[in-house]
Amino acid sequence: MKKNALILLKGDDINQLLKDSENEIIEVVKNAYQLHALGDSYMPENSYLRFPGKDKERIIAKAAWIGGGFDSAGLKWIASFPGNITKGIERASATLILNCPDTGHPTAILESSVISAKRTAASAALAAQVMYPPEVLLSVGIVGCGVINFETLRFLLMVYPMIRSVYLLDLSKERAAYFKKRALELNPDLSIYIKEEIQSLLAVAPVIAFGTTAVKPFLDSVEGHLPNAVLLHTSLRDLTAKVILSADNVADDIDQLCSNETSIHIAERECNNRNFIRTTLGDILNGNAAPYDSESNLHIFNPFGLGILDMAVANWIEKKARKEQLGMAIENFVPKAWTSY
Repeated sequence: MKKNALILLKGDDINQLLKDSENEIIEVVKNAYQLHALGDSYMPENSYLRFPGKDKERIIAKAAWIGGGFDSAGLKWIASFPGNITKGIERASATLILNCPDTGHPTAILESSVISAKRTAASAALAAQVMYPPEVLLSVGIVGCGVINFETLRFLLMVYPMIRSVYLLDLSKERAAYFKKRALELNPDLSIYIKEEIQSLLAVAPVIAFGTTAVKPFLDSVEGHLPNAVLLHTSLRDLTAKVILSADNVADDIDQLCSNETSIHIAERECNNRNFIRTTLGDILNGNAAPYDSESNLHIFNPFGLGILDMAVANWIEKKARKEQLGMAIENFVPKAWTSY
């Protein structure tokens, strides 16, 4: 594979390159958060393509540059079509283009739904690791039995190998049953229970991952949650302002999070300030903020899903793919300079 050749990495290539690499992905995500908190990154606002008469379907353009040892720039174009699930195909699809920060020329094109799921899961597991006060975690809750939460469970099991019980909640009993089957493949010794309402789940799991397709907040009370509970609010639109304002809130990027009708955005409008957001995960990881508010009994991680994470993980993947000679090399993708003819 020539050094300057563009490489194309399909979904199967990405799965192969990321197989059994949870610890490495967590480290890449951690590094990206730390660099972002130090200002060594740039992300313009995301661009949303929506469709008339459809409130859940959308395609988002996430452009980003991350510095440090990555020095990686690019664009992720990710589509979310929840109706795909009923058609037997994936809800999300994504394409990512990496560009050389020196020339601007594209260096790699990657299928990115797998990257997106794993970097999201890694960020959730990383947040749980720093925000949940006890070192031992024996049970977790899952709200929304899709691929994002499946990957989140995979990464939580890596961070907390002592987990023994998993509690599931989904609007579809079939999805919950399938999730249970797949979760047992991760660890056949797990005890997995399917719950029918969220209060019973809150009562038994101190760390709960939300990965739904909700477009409007639906959970108005988390009464009965366990002490020092951590809610991994990955889907961003599950909790009402009442719940948000009652908790210790940590963000990934405050400006991006306060947009697009997220629960945090709604809470900001309600109280006309952002003071209820204590800090960012990057500041915690850099030692510039406490991991959790010791006076609060409920902690919420609200990740908007930053493009810098995609660029950092994609950069790591590209380097690994070139080293292992994996992927399709495309030479002369960019034409010669017109002055060379």
